[in-house]
Amino acid sequence: MSRRLWAEALGSFFLFATVIGSGVMGETLAGSDTAVALLANTGATAAILFVLIAMLGPVSGAQFNPAVTLVLRLRGSETNASAAALIAAQVSGGVLGVWAAHAMFDLPVLQVSQHLRSGPGQWLAEGIATFGLVTTILLTARHRPQALPASVALYIAAAYWFTASTSFANPAITLARSVSDTFAGIAPASVPGFVLAQLSGALLAHLFDRHVMEARAT
Repeated sequence: MSRRLWAEALGSFFLFATVIGSGVMGETLAGSDTAVALLANTGATAAILFVLIAMLGPVSGAQFNPAVTLVLRLRGSETNASAAALIAAQVSGGVLGVWAAHAMFDLPVLQVSQHLRSGPGQWLAEGIATFGLVTTILLTARHRPQALPASVALYIAAAYWFTASTSFANPAITLARSVSDTFAGIAPASVPGFVLAQLSGALLAHLFDRHVMEARAT
């Protein structure tokens, strides 16, 4: 279990540092061109996801996401204790990654985001993004496990662009981004709505897989 916790913390550290750091770098180089900054943010995030899942998947399952961990708990793959420990590792490692990104770019380490992201469209986007992510993980892991790193990375790259929220799809990264007043940040007041939408999307993905996909397979 200790190896799994270290893997989840390390993976979350690099994933969250990439999301924040590439956002800062993209915005700095692109100036006022938000599309170019988002493209840079997308590419870096997808690339690190592929690497981290390929590298750490055999150790911890490369969850890096409380929504994924909770679905695995519902499916009996995790216990209450292991799920709680993994989520704690994801959040703590991720926040350290955010702070490391700030330090690398000579920004104040401790920040609070002012970037409001709220409203029905944003919440719907987060629900759909998380539903798609969890469904991608469940079905790919069952049918083509060797393709899981590429499938998740490509899904997130697409979801950055087809969702109004740019696909956070992860309660831990949503919380961590609230302490970064940068391109990828989200105001603390916007976090509860995003997290509720993400957990709802994850639960729907679990139910869809269990009662539709598995039922049809049998």
